Amino acid sequence: MDRTFFTANSKSLNGRLIVLAAVVAALVFVWFGVRWQIGNMLGELTQPVQENSLAIAKAAVDLNPRDPLPRWLLATKLKEEFDEASIAESIKNFEETVRRSPNDFRWWIELGRAYEQAERDEDAEKALKRAVELAPAYTFPQWQIGNFYLRQDRVDEAFAYLTKTTEKSIVYREQVFALAWDYFDKDASRVEQIAANTPAVRVSLAQFYAQRGAAAESLRVWNTIPEEEKAKNPQILKNITDHLYTKRFYRQTVAFARQSGVDPEAQVETISNAGFENFFGESENTLFGWKISRGDGKLEIMPDSTVKSEGQRSLKLNFKGYAKPELYNVTQLVAVQPQGRYRLSFMLRLENLRTGGEPLLEVVDANNDVSIVRSQRYPLGSRDWQQVTLEFTVPEKCDGITIRTARESCGENCPISGIVWYDNFKLERL
Repeated sequence: MDRTFFTANSKSLNGRLIVLAAVVAALVFVWFGVRWQIGNMLGELTQPVQENSLAIAKAAVDLNPRDPLPRWLLATKLKEEFDEASIAESIKNFEETVRRSPNDFRWWIELGRAYEQAERDEDAEKALKRAVELAPAYTFPQWQIGNFYLRQDRVDEAFAYLTKTTEKSIVYREQVFALAWDYFDKDASRVEQIAANTPAVRVSLAQFYAQRGAAAESLRVWNTIPEEEKAKNPQILKNITDHLYTKRFYRQTVAFARQSGVDPEAQVETISNAGFENFFGESENTLFGWKISRGDGKLEIMPDSTVKSEGQRSLKLNFKGYAKPELYNVTQLVAVQPQGRYRLSFMLRLENLRTGGEPLLEVVDANNDVSIVRSQRYPLGSRDWQQVTLEFTVPEKCDGITIRTARESCGENCPISGIVWYDNFKLERL
């Protein structure tokens, strides 16, 4: 009986020890598991710019010293201190980050940056090269090592890597173009040397040039792009057209406006729809066609098929007491050659024209809105069709003129009545 009791107690004690050991092991596992999870969570969720992020980083490393994320966060914060001890400690933590996760190219990039900050350029180059080796298809490592070489004035090596970033990434493409544009002092030939020779890259380059106001380069590059690639990028074509028009590069804009379909008939040194034979729509839908503003009801402007000098139509301006001091209701912008000499002619007919401030035709420098030449004031009363001719020289920095109807000044309340017809405009280079 006693022996049986003893045996039972002995087995019960061993069982309890086993259970206790299991519980302790589980608690230890849970303790470290929770610590590691908390450390990882702090490293993952905390941004370096966040307040108290340095203290959080240190706590995260203490909780999970084997996780690369807390190490990276701590190294990043220490690097911001810019003193020798902090930079050395930062590098130590970046090195430990790489050791903990040696196949993650991001950590090698961070280590390379830290080495460069510490003026350990040889180590920086090795780290950045390792990042490229680990992720050869990614643009980010190529971008980083390219910029590193550029800061080292190793230009050929820099752009060898940067060129690769233009092949696949639209995001980096314009940044590379901008780097080269500034570095080579706006030398388009050097920029194009580092641009990957693919249609998609050339589309981006044409847009880049347009944004920088390099109109001739934009058009030259665009004309090398296959038609099927142009057709894939209608919005970029429109953007280029708008950029160049806004920046007043009118001769190049004509080519883009024609290709984009905005003004398919537009030509340099040519008045569009010169005899008003074709329909003209809303003014905002054209760049180089007639822009018509019909005023406040006291001026009607419309094609007229009953009165014309030749062809099927003319343009009729019917004044019904129009009194505004300015009269820019009929205008057209024409791209021209700077310093070119031109003759502008048109047919004019009048009926019962009465006013103290006669209408006239004016040619204006579209680059600065300064008048170049004005016709004689239109005679009062009625006149049958007669040709009006103006000769003028385009200013040196002007590549577009605005042809518009204007009037002589006669005060704030000076009405016009009567009808003016226009027909058969013609611009000739002398």
